[in-house]
Amino acid sequence: MTSSPDSREKIPAVVVGGELGGLGLVRSLSRQGFPVFVVDTKLARPALWSRHARRRIIRSFTGREFVEDMIALGQRLRNRPVLFLTDEDVVHSVSENREELAHWFRFRLPDERGVRLLSSKSDFHRFAGEHAFPVPRTVILNDQFDIHLLAGLRFPCVIKPDDKRMALSGSKERAVRVETLAEGKKHAREMLRTPGGIVAQEWIEGAESNIHFTLFYRGRDGTIPAVFTGRKLSCWPPDVGSTAVCIAAPEAREELERITLAFADRAGFDGLGSMEYKWDDNHHRFVMIEPTVGRIDYQEEIATLCGVNIPLAAYHHELGLPAPPMATAPPPRAWRSTFIRRAPPGLMPAGTRIADGFFRWDDPLPAIQHYCVNQPLERLMHQWAGWFPSTRREQVQQEQP
Repeated sequence: MTSSPDSREKIPAVVVGGELGGLGLVRSLSRQGFPVFVVDTKLARPALWSRHARRRIIRSFTGREFVEDMIALGQRLRNRPVLFLTDEDVVHSVSENREELAHWFRFRLPDERGVRLLSSKSDFHRFAGEHAFPVPRTVILNDQFDIHLLAGLRFPCVIKPDDKRMALSGSKERAVRVETLAEGKKHAREMLRTPGGIVAQEWIEGAESNIHFTLFYRGRDGTIPAVFTGRKLSCWPPDVGSTAVCIAAPEAREELERITLAFADRAGFDGLGSMEYKWDDNHHRFVMIEPTVGRIDYQEEIATLCGVNIPLAAYHHELGLPAPPMATAPPPRAWRSTFIRRAPPGLMPAGTRIADGFFRWDDPLPAIQHYCVNQPLERLMHQWAGWFPSTRREQVQQEQP
């Protein structure tokens, strides 16, 4: 079926996962003249409260219940909506049931082998090393008998679950920085008590603001409808957590986009994805940390704020529509996960406009739901006090709100 901007019935976009990343995705797709649906298992998710989206509650993100509920939605919407994923479990659910779901939705993923490879930190590291992409020295621990491998690393190190889903489910810690071999062995033993392997990587020296990322959409025949490179200014929890504040990184764009797209081509990395990097202060080079496959990244909206609307470019590409215009030099923008997050003093470019991940004047309900219901203000202020010691609060108060 062909489609055009003048179609009487606009083809919907369906966003699976209503957390903060899904909210940014909804806002990226809003005001384009086609309906946007958000699918989640919980009504409390912030994206389901956006004025730009229509809600749909399903029973699960995994198993047969997910497939059945998504097919029911596809039957209701017709015209094979364009599917956008925001959740790790959902990527695997769609990949494993792609033939059945492709009858009802349009989506683009690596093949099943590629999804498994790119979702596994150990498989990714092996693949990157075999093809001479820059990665930190890493050892793979599948069970307690592999703990001796830690002795081959320089410390400090960071220890992570091989499969991110183990951290998201709470079965394993997400990432732990360890300063010594003894500390590394202790944490490795604890993490290996639950099913699934772990990886340990030598710590890349440098501040949080050395962390960069390249977001992209890779379409049919390897075409790249949109790509964007950004930089984290702070993370939460510090050093090993998710993006707290980020900006565009035009100074690193040429190098990181070249490496990222070369890797995507070699790995058959189709659809939505990203690669995270860190600048190594000791060796003066960028090192790959990990990819995100088949879904948007947490901070994906920073690209839209800076004029590169990756979800909209993907929507147009999948429907065969002309590419949407991309801004070339918008005013400097920053994205922050919540209002309590700040960049370290001196890192924010002068004149930068900051967008709160939850709150927008023209779409306030997600922020009300998050700050007043999901995360009461007392708890947020307690986190703020722990993140900004009293010696720094005066500096923080001087930053742009």
